[in-house]
Amino acid sequence: MSATAEPVTSQRSLIGLAVAVVVCFAASFIGNAFTQPNLDWYATLTKPNFTPPNSVFPVVWTALYLAVAVAAWLVWRAPGPDKRPALIAFGLQLLIGVLWSVAFFGMQSPGAGLVVIMAYLIAIVVTIILFDRFSRAGALLMIPLALWVAFAMALNFALWAMNGGLAFSVAP
Repeated sequence: MSATAEPVTSQRSLIGLAVAVVVCFAASFIGNAFTQPNLDWYATLTKPNFTPPNSVFPVVWTALYLAVAVAAWLVWRAPGPDKRPALIAFGLQLLIGVLWSVAFFGMQSPGAGLVVIMAYLIAIVVTIILFDRFSRAGALLMIPLALWVAFAMALNFALWAMNGGLAFSVAP
């Protein structure tokens, strides 16, 4: 690529944006395939008072996936040296997000979910740092995801703790 950014309205740029959106929403769709069948199980969990209503989750995740798709596209089209590490980190954080759905909902394990969501947050922060080398706007668009996942991690911890995660048995 040249020293200037790909023109926003070029066919290549628009295809790149479409690919980014499709990839992000494919991750969302896969994660949702593990979430939806287990919402009855989730309903049985004791929840902290800061748990959002279920209707909030799809709205927030849709907005976040759209924002991070644009972030990846901005980095992809930015001028600069090899962007592969940044885009690989982006793909990795998407994958870890899917794995959280597998662990928490698919395995019905708040404990496993907690371990995965910690890795997810770290991967997002690494992605933000790498994105910032190419696109400040791209990095900034990732911050709401980091904040939401930090909140989700606190919620995941509370769900784990309130549903037996901190229960210790003492042998007689």
